[in-house]
Amino acid sequence: MSGLPAAGLADPGVIARALPVGRVLAPAALAYVSAAGFRPAAGQGPSVERLPAGHPELTGLERAAGAEDAAEAGLDEITSPAFAVRVDGRIAAAAGYRRGPARTAHLAVLTAPDRRGLGLARAVGAAAVRHALAQDLFPQWRARVPASRRVAAGLGFAELGFRLSAEPV
Repeated sequence: MSGLPAAGLADPGVIARALPVGRVLAPAALAYVSAAGFRPAAGQGPSVERLPAGHPELTGLERAAGAEDAAEAGLDEITSPAFAVRVDGRIAAAAGYRRGPARTAHLAVLTAPDRRGLGLARAVGAAAVRHALAQDLFPQWRARVPASRRVAAGLGFAELGFRLSAEPV
């Protein structure tokens, strides 16, 4: 791989040709925000409640979102409290983070499919980021989906790199 151009290192096709891999996941953008760059959700947004990590109602949101979206979000891995918004009594969006190396806080954000585009991800994401910053952590947002990348950008996250995951054969 030493002869590959930098742009090729984020290209699943290039990696699959260079290494013996069984499956390559599309590259995910890695974005970070500092306290100075953070732009919390503006105006009167939905009411966000705080729940313990692993709260049983989070499972209902994961089921509603489907296995693929739930796995991508990673709510089941958070070590922080969960920050949630309810619609009609059910959790429609939730966020939290898992502490990582070098004081990073890996954000996990999930919104029910029928509630996307309403600003709920931004509201719960902002609450999780605010909590991480208060713990003196460096929030990281990893996203493949353009809508998720837009939410992160709206909160002030700057994309600084990409991560490509490959499973060896």
